[in-house]
Amino acid sequence: MIQPERVQPLNDEPDRGGDYVLYWMQASQRAESNHALEYAVAQANERGRPVVVGFGLADDYPEANERHYAFMLEGLAETQAALARRGIRMVIRRGAPEAVAIALAQRASLVVTDRGYLRHQREWRDHVGRHVPCPAVQVETDVVVPVEAASGKEEYAARTIRPKLHRQWDRYLVPLKPTPLREDSLGLRLASLDLADVDAVLAGLDVDRSVGRVPHYTGGTSRARRRLRRFLRTKLADYADRRNDPSLDIQSHMSPYLHFGQISPLEIALAVRRSRSAGEEAKATYLEELLVRRELAVNYVSYNPRYDAWAGLPHWARATLKAHQRDRREHVYTPAELAAAETHDPYWNAAMTEMRVTGKMHNYMRMYWGKKVLEWTRSPRRAFATLLALNNRWFLDGRDPASYTNVAWCFGRHDRPWGERAIFGTVRYMNAAGLQRKFHIDDYVRQVREIASGSPDDPAHRE
Repeated sequence: MIQPERVQPLNDEPDRGGDYVLYWMQASQRAESNHALEYAVAQANERGRPVVVGFGLADDYPEANERHYAFMLEGLAETQAALARRGIRMVIRRGAPEAVAIALAQRASLVVTDRGYLRHQREWRDHVGRHVPCPAVQVETDVVVPVEAASGKEEYAARTIRPKLHRQWDRYLVPLKPTPLREDSLGLRLASLDLADVDAVLAGLDVDRSVGRVPHYTGGTSRARRRLRRFLRTKLADYADRRNDPSLDIQSHMSPYLHFGQISPLEIALAVRRSRSAGEEAKATYLEELLVRRELAVNYVSYNPRYDAWAGLPHWARATLKAHQRDRREHVYTPAELAAAETHDPYWNAAMTEMRVTGKMHNYMRMYWGKKVLEWTRSPRRAFATLLALNNRWFLDGRDPASYTNVAWCFGRHDRPWGERAIFGTVRYMNAAGLQRKFHIDDYVRQVREIASGSPDDPAHRE
């Protein structure tokens, strides 16, 4: 079922003939559980046309490097093959995504695209809507509740958006069945990259090679589903009580796959709801992270135009941090020292090493990691810029609504004032003593050391 709230026109061009319906795929890089794809198929069937899926592969995607491109290409190769099995030709071309879409739209009767939430993604879609010679629509498929249906404004915190989402879950938490395609497009002559050899395609791209690919995560819907099944079978039952312990790794590891649209949040949510391996509390706790916290992040970047800037933080947080910016700092590190995990703190170093080596970090350690960058940098503004740069460079799921929101949270976004203290003012503080008191944190340090040496302690960190 494709709820009408998911569909938004990008222009008012009149209907016309054409050789195919184009689905310009960018954010939702999957062949299943994809509302934009199924909408395109339904529209093609009505018009008696086939569907072509187009993807623009830019060498200069903002802040992306070889690590991100390798994971994405692995997923796209699988998606290209899966679409072919449905009779849909996927055309992948090097170039600016909006330019590739406009070129392919010259022979299209309709352009359908998925929704992107970051500034440049919105600009691409606006540009395409203005420059294609046919109707263009956007179909939202990477959240469960569409942004505007959930809220018409920037929400203050999880507690304010939670009831709005809960009231609508049953309307949107419904399975999406594939639509049979009446005409295939496999015989259409359209030049495209062949992703049968991902390594060769990656080698031919002019991308930042300073951050290499990681062996711990392989891209693709099948890999995402394999990890999801493992999580449901072995970890979900403990999620409510033990998810925050870094030494236990009670995580689903879905965030890289969600970032690239290789798996649908709807598919994950329905699988969690159906699971018989865990109680209702564990399921509710996971759905809180997947649906409330993640969709709060999408709300933030959708309604706050300065989501990636110091000025986008709450006034109270900026004011209190500014008032304490000259406070004495016992330790101060440069961005290079931080990136190299060269601090006095073994727990922070372990977290940074986990990110560098695997492309991911335990969720609780992300909070500690971010708070310490604020503590160890000479000014809060510089700390914000440093943290965002580290986040976007090393995380597989960096450059994401959740990433921007997580960084902003470290500086007070979606939080409240706490007791005043040095450096932080009334922004929430975290320290190593809390890690030692709550967790077997030295076990986490040992595990990261083993992962970095090439012998992962937990199979979740390898395929």
